[in-house]
Amino acid sequence: MGRIVEMPLWALILLVAFAAVTFASHFLFPSVRWFFRRRMERAVAKLNTKLERPIEPFKLARRYDMIQRLIYDPEVSQAVAEHAKAEGIPENVAFEQAKRYAREIVPGFSATAYFGFAIRAAKWLSRSLYRVRLGHFDEASLSKVDPDATVIFVMNHRSNMDYVLVTWLAAERSALSYAVGEWARVWPLSRLIRSMGAYFIRRKSRNDLYRRVLARYVGMATDGGVTQALFPEGGLSLDGGLAPPKLGLLKYIVEERANPDRDVVFVPVALNYDRVFEDRILVAAGKAGERRFRARISVVARFLFKQVWLRITGRYHRHGYAAASFGAPVSLNDFESRYPGNPVKGLARLLMQRIGEEVPVLPVPLVARALLQAEGPLARADLDRQVGRMVEALSQAHVHLPRGDLHYAVEVGLRNLRNRQLVSEEGGQIAINPEEREILAYYAQSIAHLFRNRSA
Repeated sequence: MGRIVEMPLWALILLVAFAAVTFASHFLFPSVRWFFRRRMERAVAKLNTKLERPIEPFKLARRYDMIQRLIYDPEVSQAVAEHAKAEGIPENVAFEQAKRYAREIVPGFSATAYFGFAIRAAKWLSRSLYRVRLGHFDEASLSKVDPDATVIFVMNHRSNMDYVLVTWLAAERSALSYAVGEWARVWPLSRLIRSMGAYFIRRKSRNDLYRRVLARYVGMATDGGVTQALFPEGGLSLDGGLAPPKLGLLKYIVEERANPDRDVVFVPVALNYDRVFEDRILVAAGKAGERRFRARISVVARFLFKQVWLRITGRYHRHGYAAASFGAPVSLNDFESRYPGNPVKGLARLLMQRIGEEVPVLPVPLVARALLQAEGPLARADLDRQVGRMVEALSQAHVHLPRGDLHYAVEVGLRNLRNRQLVSEEGGQIAINPEEREILAYYAQSIAHLFRNRSA
């Protein structure tokens, strides 16, 4: 016992390193994690007193615990067994696949990242790019929503700015949990998005096991009262208008909830913009008939450099208006009582109808529609009259006229279109640049359904 043992220096360093790691993992790290978790819990408790809908314990659970709970869910276990039998593989292999899917889907929400960084960044970015306006907001109906209900914001999808805008505008109510596609699974963006409570989905997956794991997570989150935000259209609008709803996530929310005593309340949210930064990419994808968005990094970098340069030289102007309207909520329990059976399709149609009714009408879509309806170039006075007639026809819609002045609203719309060289003005006549007609049609399409609804 008292003999001296000799060993190489590198072995001693390695031994000490292993001992330090063991000490840290067993004694130091748990204490540090407990210390910071206690601080986080106190901070969240204080934050919940300011939120209209407090952050639910489900959302604050450790990511590891949520993954374990999901993969050991009885329905997921049944799906694992069925997948193993169908594919002719051992169940432990199928279980590892389900575990990989769960790790991919489950977020790791951080209240600090969400309220300390994301909200401030979203507010700064939104206001830097647009003049943001809140259209219709049904405060009376929203205030009557059961405090124990799960709230789901359902929105039309015009731009990737939708995430930014609604996250900020809903910040005083609760933290939103989005479903995001494959585009966001890029490191380090994926870690940031996951820390803000978003969960990743494979939109075109045909794998039954994956869909079952995803369905059960959505059902658990819904039963846990997590405030969510989803896009029923399933993707960005390629033509600027509303697209037919897709039933995937909505079906999971309706059919996977296990606690009917906790109502699910859908809040329609409608968004519109004077400028959608992805407009050319989306229009090109629509013409090609496929959802492959070919956005070259060089194009994005050139746009960002131009915006920074305009700021430095004092010539920067925001890109028009962005507006959001919040409609009257729709109770799932009330809807199911009126339409028993399988209500998903009917519910999807109703939600898209409510979203369409709430779409804000902004200067650029108005001017674009007026110019497209004209047989040729328009004089400024004729354009004012045409826009005025449209505004009168949309008496039930949420029309935003800057300064309450129709003439100024037309000028704002024209200025945005002229700056992008979508229209030209010569000799007092305003004309569409022929090669840009599709872009104007994209903006006009955002409000086209309001005129169709009126005529119907």
